[in-house]
Amino acid sequence: MSAKGLKSNLPHHAKPVVTTEKARRARRRFIRSTILLAGVLGTSLLGFLPVSLALVRRLRPPGALDERDFLASCIKCGQCVQVCPVSAIKLGDLHEGHGIGAPFIEAREQACDFSCDAVQCILACPTGALTYEKPAFFAAREGAGLSRKPVLTAKANEPEPTLNLQERMGLARLTRPEACLAMQGKGFSGPARGAAFKGQMRYMDVDRWKPIPVRDHPYERELCDLCVTECPIADAIALEEFTGPDGSRRGRPVVREQCVGCGVCEMICPVEPTAIEIEPRAPWKMNGEGV
Repeated sequence: MSAKGLKSNLPHHAKPVVTTEKARRARRRFIRSTILLAGVLGTSLLGFLPVSLALVRRLRPPGALDERDFLASCIKCGQCVQVCPVSAIKLGDLHEGHGIGAPFIEAREQACDFSCDAVQCILACPTGALTYEKPAFFAAREGAGLSRKPVLTAKANEPEPTLNLQERMGLARLTRPEACLAMQGKGFSGPARGAAFKGQMRYMDVDRWKPIPVRDHPYERELCDLCVTECPIADAIALEEFTGPDGSRRGRPVVREQCVGCGVCEMICPVEPTAIEIEPRAPWKMNGEGV
């Protein structure tokens, strides 16, 4: 019988036999294509995410220039990080986009409590990205300037108690008044952030020069006022007492013009999430008291 005859006798539904080796090669091609596609998509996201995340406002160290000038001037050397006595300053990671390697402060984790007294991060900055006073060609942001130099409470009894700062880092805001213990007429007892919190702060009644862990300094307050009493800047925040609907004694944290945005109030607030936050580079407004 001819080959043509044999072919005609095959069932119409019969399929060519696929060898094991062909199947392996096809599987390898599929895996390579999948990996290549994932790599392309991953690379695209690496390019997109930093740009989008760079739009997130970061709290910069004291004396930072306005954001664009700061990022242009900062050489990411890390000198400010090394001199901070409470390790409040961090460097932006890969996902920080245009701010990669640039110093910032995560106030809820570790605020700037001015334990250094002289704002050493500014002294250590080699480029002027952090500065005591802007050059004349850098215009001050409206509402960023302080009306007078802030007084450091830790130096209140010294001949020169002020900090050499001309502009604020940001401004505290009572963002969740309903969660504030003082607003509810409640007190507080124990470590402000619990036993696991790693933040530290200078306590004058413990050690003038050495910050200690916040967890090692318990509180006992009939009406919570930690954001006021622990603020390192004099007259930056106050507690205005009022009577609640039930006749209870309550308090309202009021942010004042002397607030420099150091973040201590945000760090020390015992409620989770915090009731008070720092808005980076926020300006002071004449009607801003109490916001």
